[in-house]
Amino acid sequence: MHTQPTQSAPAVDPSRDRRRRRILGAVAAVVAAVVCLGAGLVWYHSIGRTKGQTDAKAVQQAPDAVRETLEKAPVSPEGEVVVKHNEGSLTGKQQRFAPATWATGKIVARALANRIEGYKIEPHPDWDAKAWTLQLGGHICAVSRDVTADGRTAVVVEPGRTDAPQNGVCDEVLMVDLDTGKKIWQAKMPAAEGATITGTNISLTRGVVAIAWDDGSVAYAMESGKRLWNTLGTNQCHDSAYVGGGALLALVKCGDSSEPTYRVEKLEPRTGKVLWRYAVSNGLRTIYLPSADPPVIAVEAGDYRVTDLITLDPENGERLATISMNGYDPKCGGNVEGYFDAVDKCYGMVVGRDRVFVMSKDTQDVITKPENQITAFDLKTGTVVTRFEGRPFQQVVPVRMNGEDLIIFRSTLDDVQPAAVVDWNLRTGKETPYLLFHLPEDDENELSDPEQSDILYEQGHVFFARRMLARDVVHPKNPVLSVIGVGTAGLKH
Repeated sequence: MHTQPTQSAPAVDPSRDRRRRRILGAVAAVVAAVVCLGAGLVWYHSIGRTKGQTDAKAVQQAPDAVRETLEKAPVSPEGEVVVKHNEGSLTGKQQRFAPATWATGKIVARALANRIEGYKIEPHPDWDAKAWTLQLGGHICAVSRDVTADGRTAVVVEPGRTDAPQNGVCDEVLMVDLDTGKKIWQAKMPAAEGATITGTNISLTRGVVAIAWDDGSVAYAMESGKRLWNTLGTNQCHDSAYVGGGALLALVKCGDSSEPTYRVEKLEPRTGKVLWRYAVSNGLRTIYLPSADPPVIAVEAGDYRVTDLITLDPENGERLATISMNGYDPKCGGNVEGYFDAVDKCYGMVVGRDRVFVMSKDTQDVITKPENQITAFDLKTGTVVTRFEGRPFQQVVPVRMNGEDLIIFRSTLDDVQPAAVVDWNLRTGKETPYLLFHLPEDDENELSDPEQSDILYEQGHVFFARRMLARDVVHPKNPVLSVIGVGTAGLKH
């Protein structure tokens, strides 16, 4: 069986620049602590407490559709821990990969090496209140970011079979119920000897699980695991990745691997029939598909960063707008240490029905200006609609859409000002606090960084989960915080 790749723990902390600014800002924060506290109280009371239930109200969806939940403000934004899990048994310089986090109203689940674990979401949780563990036989190779309306997702794993063709092959796909940890079905992918942990991609759309790798692809019926269609990479062009959700897009790669060309195709999920094509310009280094519905492409043109977003008409695939990312930081390519496909992962941007929200780069003026901002662009015209400003030393991160609103995470500055999850209404400009809390001090920098940790908000709870776990060099015997979740401390209904 293939051994999970390991390597030395990184010597450089990716958060060091922001941490340096916060240390500098802490001096100013001490002077302004009383003012900050007063401002925070005014901010809270000026909005008022919006009565509502902590659980999200489900949008009318079929059980096998990719989930869309509508969140309401809790009865109180005061936060309390509802999940906390520490990962132990980390030895030497080993790193344990945790490439995905999913949440329902009852469970937060983590993909960890060769298993998936579910932890109970409950007030005052028991220490590491593990609800279930699903052993997968082999290591996880690809994860979907999507969850169905009834709480299922899918992963690709190494087979864990004695008759496996060779080490490192990722040719098994399985569907999992996240509330129970039960495996619903498992299937062997056809002619998938070339599927590996570095180039296998999986996505969900309504009723369909689609998987692509370097020389093939396959789609399964979500309910039964029945194979619907598949392709082999024997032609000049092949599907290299998929992105799902409300539609299914394929990133098609053509030509020599050293100088490939690309096109994006919209597919009919149950048949694989091409509905339209968009030819991407030649000479691009890397292409990402952060959204299928509406279709948005992120491209790296001559640089190791996203230089432009391209928005397409969902009906015919015609280009609507090109949006320059100069000064912005969509944070695409969020795979873990080069493993796990990252085509559909852009942690610094969120795509809505007619807007795309992108983080700016951090400011260089660390004293008087906000740490960063979130800009809303119109998908049809590419023009700026509005901006959401962060605060000095407090970064803002777009987390997900909430109907027409945007849910935002704002990091903390010090022990006085809390971190926050807020709902931003673009139509009114109103900022509604959902949760106010502090993360553990020793872990706050890494957990607050969307390039290092998953940040989710689902059904009244926010979760922070590291994608890579390594033992503490100073305290090597201590377990490592894997995931922490916060919910409302208000009255429960």
